[in-house]
Amino acid sequence: MHSCLWSPRRPDGALHGGGAHCDPCHRALSHCVAHESDVRIAEEAIMPSPQHTASTPGVRPYIAQAGAFATGNDSPRAFLERCLDVITAREGSVGAFVNLHIAGARVAADAATARWQAGTPLSPIDGMPVGIKDIMETADMPTEQGSPLFVGWQGQRDCAAVAALREAGAVILGKTVTTEFAAAHPAGTRNPWDLARTPGGSSSGSAAAVGCGMLPAALGSQVVGSIIRPASFCGCVGFKPSVGGINRSGSFDHFSQSCTGVLGATLADTWTVARAITLRAGGDPGYRGLSGPIALPVARLPRCLALLETAGWPEASAAAKQSLTAARQQLQAAGTTVIDRTTHAAVAAVETAIAEARALSMAINAWEGRWPLNTYAVDRDRSQLSSSAQARLAQAQQMTQAQYQDLLSERQRIRGVYSALHSLYDACITLAAPGAAPVGLESTGNPVFTVPTSLLGVPSLALPVFEDSGLPLGLQVIGFTDQDAELFAVAGGILSVLENVDVFDQA
Repeated sequence: MHSCLWSPRRPDGALHGGGAHCDPCHRALSHCVAHESDVRIAEEAIMPSPQHTASTPGVRPYIAQAGAFATGNDSPRAFLERCLDVITAREGSVGAFVNLHIAGARVAADAATARWQAGTPLSPIDGMPVGIKDIMETADMPTEQGSPLFVGWQGQRDCAAVAALREAGAVILGKTVTTEFAAAHPAGTRNPWDLARTPGGSSSGSAAAVGCGMLPAALGSQVVGSIIRPASFCGCVGFKPSVGGINRSGSFDHFSQSCTGVLGATLADTWTVARAITLRAGGDPGYRGLSGPIALPVARLPRCLALLETAGWPEASAAAKQSLTAARQQLQAAGTTVIDRTTHAAVAAVETAIAEARALSMAINAWEGRWPLNTYAVDRDRSQLSSSAQARLAQAQQMTQAQYQDLLSERQRIRGVYSALHSLYDACITLAAPGAAPVGLESTGNPVFTVPTSLLGVPSLALPVFEDSGLPLGLQVIGFTDQDAELFAVAGGILSVLENVDVFDQA
């Protein structure tokens, strides 16, 4: 077995075409992921997404296979090979990965297989293939941050989350594409549902890979909408934890609103990965970190939900509005009370408070991103920074520390307004995006529905239960600070009610 660290992109950032080759061994990609055994375990059904047909993508759950791993009817190595089959078939057109470490993944999957066969798995995710957003350090693959300034940059350590995943037995298969510095400038990844459309961003590659069954889970990050929106566009679950919920040490991700999160095939895959990390690495220094059961929290039907239209309602498509309205009706028929701004002053107060969330967040992020962009502009080749990065730097250079302090005070005030809902509601619901992924790769889509939860610092989930013009669209479920496990329980209850849940069996 040869060592394979394959980059699906040329040094200039463009995707290789068909017949891509492994670097440095120069073998054809099809050989790099060729099966090494004629023994094949029957493939588990790929879990379909909304309106699934044989030609549309589907997610690939891992946690649901635990019983088969334990009995020997399946194995982590066989599961990995099925993931590699999809990568072989689709990576050339989707472009979800910056680097793949196939040989290392096979070694890790074989070790996990032996542990499952011996009845001694390290954790429920032992052997799970996982992708890592390319702003997070990995000792065995470069961390390039979606920027030509860092092509080939190799750290000497794993970030805290990756180290925890390895300790739990997870198989680190590759680094997934990010927009430049996890911000706005796209890197060319395409939506697996429609290659003419964006997968969203900045966790573009993670969402695309999970959404078409290349992986059961991948790490992402969010400071504005970088987990929830791409999960919505690509038809997978997206989880943004409470601020500080998952340890970000070793990630090039220093914004005060930013979180490391998980994109997963199912609620179970998503929660179990997140909890495996925090059990071993905790949250950010000074934060309590995500806690709760090791397995997916037991689903419960919410008693009362607040429906938030947010500033994005006028921009939502007719299909998106109809989907949210229908979900409300289904939940009410099941016994959940759903309240909006027209019938409760506290909800109206939240709507008013978050109305300018986007402008406020962008200003905070601009100041916080002043460094290192200012050093790149002076000490490196400024022309290698995108126009959007240069615009953010220009905005930051016009700001003062006093203005930034005022912005933080306003953010804290808004968080206080939202926290008043905690004693009254189990969660809030809204759209995860204004509609299906837009056509074109020049933008990652509109974050209008996701920026409020980032500003608030609260946990949120994208659930792939809607569709718009045959494409995925997510329902966003929003919780309260450090109540992440409760959010998953409520989300499970919501999924048990909505019509499309039969194809997203999260049990």
